[in-house]
Amino acid sequence: MSVSEENFPTFIKSFLQYLEFEKRYSKHTLIAYKDDLANFLSFLDLQYVPWQIENINHAIIRTWVVELSDNEIGARSITRKLACLRSLFKFLLQRKIVETNPMLLVKAPKVEKRLPVFIEENEITLLFNGDFFTDDFQGIRDKLLLELIYGTGLRLSEIIDLKEVDFKLNFNEMNVLGKGNKYRIVPIHHHLQTKLQEYHKLKKLEFECNSTSPFLVTDKGKQLYPMFVYRKVKQYLTLISTQEKKSPHVLRHTFATHLLNKGADLNAIKDLLGHSSLAATQVYTHNSMEKLKKIFEQAHPRA
Repeated sequence: MSVSEENFPTFIKSFLQYLEFEKRYSKHTLIAYKDDLANFLSFLDLQYVPWQIENINHAIIRTWVVELSDNEIGARSITRKLACLRSLFKFLLQRKIVETNPMLLVKAPKVEKRLPVFIEENEITLLFNGDFFTDDFQGIRDKLLLELIYGTGLRLSEIIDLKEVDFKLNFNEMNVLGKGNKYRIVPIHHHLQTKLQEYHKLKKLEFECNSTSPFLVTDKGKQLYPMFVYRKVKQYLTLISTQEKKSPHVLRHTFATHLLNKGADLNAIKDLLGHSSLAATQVYTHNSMEKLKKIFEQAHPRA
């Protein structure tokens, strides 16, 4: 049984407040961190280790990793949990609550690299050119939601947090608040501009709104929430694709992959996605290389 949040020790509560109010982590990330920390504290209880920070050393953390593995927790999940502890001890060092970092002696398990899942270009064309969306507010909103993710590559949290004030005149670009509380400017192509203007006019007829109102809203005019967006994306992608995974992040991957396939500069894609380093963006080159290999095998007489 996991330890409840209200029973967390003071040093963990301070860490979570730091993530929420200073680092501005998303609600989704905060929930994941809380779950990981609750899991770790429960493990300490089972080991009869008091929660005092001085009792947590690399040997204890390694034992936790072994137990997670024995319980068939995947390498990717274990790596995420260890990343949570790394962030925790980095915070504790900065605040001079600890003098050493036990995570320096803990290695994460090897994670098999997975290529980003994406939707084929012909399927995306079918989605937006087909007769899948109704002509009322809900249908226009749904289509814009998918077009906005595919047309800009925004993260789920970024889509949900968009405000009226974030859009520039005539919807030619927008300010996006991304990870680490950092803003970036994202350009909007002409076709998407038209869709944004159409939705905005209809929305103002349906609901009261001001500059700080959420831009995309539910059928009742409320701010979108993660499960709402997940359901909509899955609903429509199911109509045009047999791809097993159908999520907002798949559309983000699709945006980046299609840009790269059309010859876009990798650094430009990095900036559009809001990645802090080029390494995170380079994963999309693997998809493009796979496409090149297929073209080569189909076209070359000696392939």
